[in-house]
Amino acid sequence: MKYWEEINEKLKPWIDTDLDKTVLDLFAGCGGLSLGFEANGFKTIGYEMDENATKTYNKNLLGKCFQQKLATDTEYPKADIVIGGPPCQPFSVGGKQLGLKDSRDGFPIFLSAIQQIDPEVLLFENVRGMLYKNKWYLKEVIDELENLGYFINYALLNAKDYEVPQNRERVIVLGTKKRNRLPKKINRKVTAGEALGELAFQFNDNSKFFTKSMDEYVAKYEKASKCINPRDLYLNRPARTLTCRNLAGATGDMHRVRLKDGRRRRITVREAARLQSFPDWFTFVGTETNQFYQIGNAVAPYFAFHLAKNVKNYLSNEQTYLITENQQFKLFENEAIYQSR
Repeated sequence: MKYWEEINEKLKPWIDTDLDKTVLDLFAGCGGLSLGFEANGFKTIGYEMDENATKTYNKNLLGKCFQQKLATDTEYPKADIVIGGPPCQPFSVGGKQLGLKDSRDGFPIFLSAIQQIDPEVLLFENVRGMLYKNKWYLKEVIDELENLGYFINYALLNAKDYEVPQNRERVIVLGTKKRNRLPKKINRKVTAGEALGELAFQFNDNSKFFTKSMDEYVAKYEKASKCINPRDLYLNRPARTLTCRNLAGATGDMHRVRLKDGRRRRITVREAARLQSFPDWFTFVGTETNQFYQIGNAVAPYFAFHLAKNVKNYLSNEQTYLITENQQFKLFENEAIYQSR
């Protein structure tokens, strides 16, 4: 089965009536994270302030997304799980890293939602920069969540280790009422070529080919940045990280594919969506630039699928976890009795 056939089939929304759990997705974007949960049978409710991203969510997912700018006093419907990607500009390595002082900071909003809803599980993702200069802020957020009664696990995970054809590192924070762990890596690497197939070699009158001046500009950029290999799309490995900037903008590191005749062209919306593991049936609303922004900002759905599967296993096996903990306690108790003899 081709990769795109796999994600078209596997990443389909459905509702598991036996599970009967509702997910609240804050700062939902176009629904990449929600899609991963819906593909595991969860019901979703989304909140997103961008009009086109909200329309994309509602066009493709079973859940309802509300176009709304969130605040710390926003009231939400009841939910069992709260997920999201709070605005990450304060922690981006390329940003000013102002943390709490940045007006774009979404964490107070996320924390207020957790306090209000008291979900069984919480999960959020953020850029890798949150583990560096602003790690103090991540610690503050985690301390607050632990004070609310959650066991917290966090790690820097790479989407390429979860069947996404892209090198994309993100900080994932998981909070549960009972002890749990983040999902293990999947022993499979998907290349950009496997994801794109013949799309990589197709073009038409609307294709955006590099001009001579663009080739010169890119060559100067790569020389200045001491780039050893051209930043073309290499089909035998996962793609570079997709961002709003290198998808929508005509920048020196823009994503492009080299055709068999040597010409280079910028990748299309559909190709970008495949590299983010969006199924082909998932369509985007808005201008081309807006669609690129939705894709660049999204959580890769196949990555989200594995995160959601991990949450589902936790909820399904919660009683097993309790039994295991009790057995461990009895084991330690018996060992102490034995040693006292």
